[in-house]
Amino acid sequence: MSRSYFGTDGIRGMVGEHPITPDFVMRLGWAAGKVFSRQGKSKILIGKDTRISGYMFESALEAGLSAAGVNICLLGPIPTPGIAYLTRTFRAQAGIVISASHNPYYDNGIKFFSGDGQKLPDETEAAIEACLDEPMQCVDSRSLGKAVRINDAAGRYTEFCKGTVGSLNLSGMKIVLDCAHGATYQIAPAVFSELGADVVVLGNRPDGFNINDEVGSTSPELLQQTVLAERADLGIAFDGDGDRVLMVDHKGELVDGDQLLFIIASAARKAGRLHGGVVGTLMSNMGLELAMRDQDIPFLRAKVGDRYVMQMLAANGWRYGGESSGHLLCLDVQTTGDGIVSALQVLQALNDTQTSLYDWQKRMSKMPQVMINVRRDGSRQISDCPEIEAAVKGVEARLAGRGRVLLRPSGTEPVVRVMVEGEDESLTATLAQELAAVVEKALAG
Repeated sequence: MSRSYFGTDGIRGMVGEHPITPDFVMRLGWAAGKVFSRQGKSKILIGKDTRISGYMFESALEAGLSAAGVNICLLGPIPTPGIAYLTRTFRAQAGIVISASHNPYYDNGIKFFSGDGQKLPDETEAAIEACLDEPMQCVDSRSLGKAVRINDAAGRYTEFCKGTVGSLNLSGMKIVLDCAHGATYQIAPAVFSELGADVVVLGNRPDGFNINDEVGSTSPELLQQTVLAERADLGIAFDGDGDRVLMVDHKGELVDGDQLLFIIASAARKAGRLHGGVVGTLMSNMGLELAMRDQDIPFLRAKVGDRYVMQMLAANGWRYGGESSGHLLCLDVQTTGDGIVSALQVLQALNDTQTSLYDWQKRMSKMPQVMINVRRDGSRQISDCPEIEAAVKGVEARLAGRGRVLLRPSGTEPVVRVMVEGEDESLTATLAQELAAVVEKALAG
């Protein structure tokens, strides 16, 4: 193969820019259909978020899959984790998500789930990539795949979400939801209101262009303002495809993924459901690591990306992990990151302990975190610079085990991200600036 189409989170790209074009998506559907149809007549689900190009790509995928002789179930707008769940429920060979998650409307992409609601095995991805290089040939007319629309997909997923928290009763609680004009716009309000909450909804009027536009987990300011104005108990923000969640307490303070993971894991430990440790990422706040250590909960760091968190959880047989962005994994109730399910796990913890979100999140002390992007114009690498290694050791010594340093070259920009965490905000900022100056000088070389 001359290129690899599958990245850490499916196939992504600008609409109209290679490889994400209608022609490519049709061929992708055909290639996937060819691979799955080798096992006999197959059934594949297609779901999408609310961006305008989803209509176009849905039709292209449907055409390609049908040409390969595969039957198709169209789910319409539904959160990414809902597609993972329904793929298992319908015993389909695969589920396909049309979404660019938290990106603007003009981006789009394709993500696959296997029949068990998890990412495709590497060998299946490789087989699909190999088929993409073959000439597209349609099966005979008698063997064409048929398409049906699943009209109760949203209702099925709504019931699944409610079932993850048993008899949780949210009566008497006022919650503001921000659905990012995305895939949760119908389902999230139904889930929380049917559990008894008084729900105020933002970002529930998608028009194909406004997904993630100054709303949702990437822009929580409106949610913070509305929680205060409505005197709500808390607010919940999802991203465009519903696999991320952030929350806001009754004082309008943002509660990020690290803090939510702390609440979920701590409650699971107390209930005897933890069964192991917790996985964060290289960017997880050290306050989370220390909070886990204080409870004797093992904590490991994966590379940034939910795929790597999932891999480390699987390798250790653990259940809980996530990223500060709000992509959380609760593998005892769902096979993938699920914003609605994760939010419900937090509310279950609040309900069981009769504790407010504000008081719960204050039990974890977030460390000040300062990040500086240092431009890298030359070819020198961090590993080529002993002066950088010496500077890092010097900063770590001054932090005295109550902070950390991370140097992370960007995968998309010619910069090195210099991050320092520490308990003292002023000292942390000073150390970050000093280290960034050393890195800049060394890389300029």
